[in-house]
Amino acid sequence: MVITQGVKWIWFNSTFNDRLIRTMRIGSVGHAVYAVIMIALGILGMFRSEYAVVWQPIPQSLHALTYVCCFISLACGIGLLWPRASISAARGLLVYLLLWLLLLRVPGIFIAFNVEFWWAACKIAVMGAAAWVLYVWFAADWDRRHLSFATGEKGLRLARVLYGLALIPFGIAHFLYPKETASLVPRWIPWHMAWVYFTGGAYIAAGVAVIVGVCARLAAALSALQTGLFTLLVWVPIAMAHPNAFQRSETAVSAALTAAAWVVADSYRSRRLSSEAGLGALEN
Repeated sequence: MVITQGVKWIWFNSTFNDRLIRTMRIGSVGHAVYAVIMIALGILGMFRSEYAVVWQPIPQSLHALTYVCCFISLACGIGLLWPRASISAARGLLVYLLLWLLLLRVPGIFIAFNVEFWWAACKIAVMGAAAWVLYVWFAADWDRRHLSFATGEKGLRLARVLYGLALIPFGIAHFLYPKETASLVPRWIPWHMAWVYFTGGAYIAAGVAVIVGVCARLAAALSALQTGLFTLLVWVPIAMAHPNAFQRSETAVSAALTAAAWVVADSYRSRRLSSEAGLGALEN
């Protein structure tokens, strides 16, 4: 009797999961988390300006773009979970993030080379890399024919390189601002400065590994884990203890980076995505 019930339970859950994949077109857990974070950032950013920090800095004359960014984040996040809209959402989000990076972030680095601008550029680059991975996963026949440079193995490689390039400045920042970074380490963790240099070096090493393709899968997974630990061990406790606008915004940014890094790490998994959801084979 117990065995029979167990078999029924497994069958029911398997059927339920298949229906969920067909209904919501989930490519991976990281994909689902990334989409939910994009939705959350869109909703929160519309009502609380500090949650729109992902898109900052924005010139004062273009401040209204903040709400446009939040709407795009919300709409694309929802679209990433819906079969009929997933390819359009992934394509649109990728184009939007790359244009934002090239038009508003990269020029700012040359105009005022300070941490505010290149840190902002790296944030957008990481999120853009995740959107690119999802675009490769969901690419339709039209995309493969007309945009072959951005799909398939070529597109996946470019997405990973973009991610790797963004990780290196993250690591450099630890060495440029060691005291500020050490102040964020929880008190119960010993050797604060040692952790600052270790995690900074880890980001740099992971970025190089992803770019050159040596131990890239491990590097992507560990960098995603490290970013996630920063979110859980550093920013969440700080935001709970000192719930001001800055702490909340940094927690939101860290969550977004964690979700994006998760998607990139998922791109190295060798698996066959559900054909019923319209996802082709993804072998790496």
